[in-house]
Amino acid sequence: MAQRKKSLLIGINYVGSKHELKGCHSDVDNVAEFLSYRGYNNSHRDRVILSDNSMVAPDSPYYPSGHNILAAMDWLVSEPGCTLFMHYSGHGGQVEDVDSNRSTGLDDSLVPVDFEYNGQLSSTLLHQHLVTRMAPGCTLFVLMDCCHSGSAIELPFVYRTDADGQISLIDNLKKGAQLVGEAQDIISGGFSFNKMGEARELFAGATSFFHGLKHMGEQEDEGLQNGEFVGQYGSENKMVTMFSGCRDDQTSADANIAGRSTGAMTWAFLQIMKSGGTPTYTQTLQMTRQLLDQSNYTQVPQLSSGLDIDLDNLPLVI
Repeated sequence: MAQRKKSLLIGINYVGSKHELKGCHSDVDNVAEFLSYRGYNNSHRDRVILSDNSMVAPDSPYYPSGHNILAAMDWLVSEPGCTLFMHYSGHGGQVEDVDSNRSTGLDDSLVPVDFEYNGQLSSTLLHQHLVTRMAPGCTLFVLMDCCHSGSAIELPFVYRTDADGQISLIDNLKKGAQLVGEAQDIISGGFSFNKMGEARELFAGATSFFHGLKHMGEQEDEGLQNGEFVGQYGSENKMVTMFSGCRDDQTSADANIAGRSTGAMTWAFLQIMKSGGTPTYTQTLQMTRQLLDQSNYTQVPQLSSGLDIDLDNLPLVI
């Protein structure tokens, strides 16, 4: 029996605000189309899309508030034996590191649409909801197209390409983010921790709405109900991989491709995945970097993983 495939797509343009982006809604549309060709169902039970487009009311569970993002993440990882995909396109930032596992004192963060009232979602919080709480037998692939995203969910193994395509392994747990971006402009430089504080954890576990998206009759995993976080990151051994748009100290670019606004990382990744064949993790990372370089984008994509995987021989299967 084939594994159930679930996807969570988040696109935030911050419509009508001074922080507005242009390409994040298009990114979600493009990724949704790609996933449909890869065998992902677009039913509400299998795919959740959070967006601040004009069709989504602010009180809707599909509006990308901090609460709804965390609830949707909990829904995504709640059932054992699933193939999972998550995509985020929006602003990324940095907040004060509250658990002292970063040498810089800063955590990467995602910026919900209501960040001015409820704060940002730190990488520590994201790791808890996406990795620690992931049900047994699942695999999760994450595509992050935002600033300061190199270690957005604090995975222990981080790989980066240089200009020649050589890949190096960074010990993400010991070294943390090595550089802190100096750009303070709220649009080009992301959101820094001294502008917006650490987000409150608004709830424990998914809301009843997202629980309702599960198949009828499925049993809840007890480990998800108690919300306990167990194990150190390096020993969790979760098959979670993430491609991120840039290093922790870099900003991610809005692009205009064929007259449409889109995130540069999302565009480059989809171009590689649509080009045919089944590239390995190494090839995908190298080709994504090469395509961004050729298109004059300076951001350096990274791959991070919960396991020390064989990058050269393991095909990237989504």
